[in-house]
Amino acid sequence: MASLLDALDIKRKMYFEFENAPYYCLDVEISTPTARGGQTLVRLKMRNLLTRAVFDKTFKAGEKFKEPDLETVEVSYLYSDNEGSHFMDQESFETITLPSDKLGDALDFLVEGALLQLDKFNGNPIGLQLPEKVELTVTYTEPGVRGNTASGAVTKHARLETGLEIRVPFFIEEGEKIKVYTETREFAGRA
Repeated sequence: MASLLDALDIKRKMYFEFENAPYYCLDVEISTPTARGGQTLVRLKMRNLLTRAVFDKTFKAGEKFKEPDLETVEVSYLYSDNEGSHFMDQESFETITLPSDKLGDALDFLVEGALLQLDKFNGNPIGLQLPEKVELTVTYTEPGVRGNTASGAVTKHARLETGLEIRVPFFIEEGEKIKVYTETREFAGRA
């Protein structure tokens, strides 16, 4: 049986189960009353790992939560179709299908063979953990125009192999591999 966690024991970056869904704690705020007989309250900013929704909720200090049955497996991206996106488990070599509503905007960063972490709750796939940066090839970029460097930080429009469109520095050419931050969708450097 899974152990129980007190609301006071929950810290940032911890996982817990609430109302039969797994949650990730983004932030914790504990308010201790000064009056006698007051109740200590724990305010959690939490993300539902099934719906990806983020919200704040306040709990009493003594409330208990189960530890979720979460598992993370390493997978490689295979392809996407009408059923969803397909991944291969790197240990068992079974194919895992993740419906498109569980992917969010992850397809903007997925190329065939990319290694990722896939989260499972009670044995069912629920989402992906993208790496901080991914390497993608520039398929189209505007040609650089000489003398366009007055501002110092010159950028231009570029389309990447996944269809993602970002701003890149003036010197980046078509066919180059670049690194892109998955959180901010910004240029991170040459690959």
